[in-house]
Amino acid sequence: MKAIWNNEIIAESDNTIVIENNHYFPPESINKDFFKASDLHSTCAWKGEASYYTLDVNGKENRDAAWYYPEVSQLAKSIKGYIAFWRGVEVVK
Repeated sequence: MKAIWNNEIIAESDNTIVIENNHYFPPESINKDFFKASDLHSTCAWKGEASYYTLDVNGKENRDAAWYYPEVSQLAKSIKGYIAFWRGVEVVK
């Protein structure tokens, strides 16, 4: 699977985990050059507290377009640290 935004591959992996129709990419599969930590957090009742990244690709910014769970509940332990996308990021085979 590939995550693409602003005509760049920002993550690529054969080992994504699909939960609630979102592909979660392993942390080592992202291109860290495009990711900046965000101050945004949200809470999922069964996964835990999510943290976000803002994407910065070729001079264009996509605020809070990626999220991950640094700490997770027992139910979500398979995606601890994995990154998922929204806000216009295309995830394709």
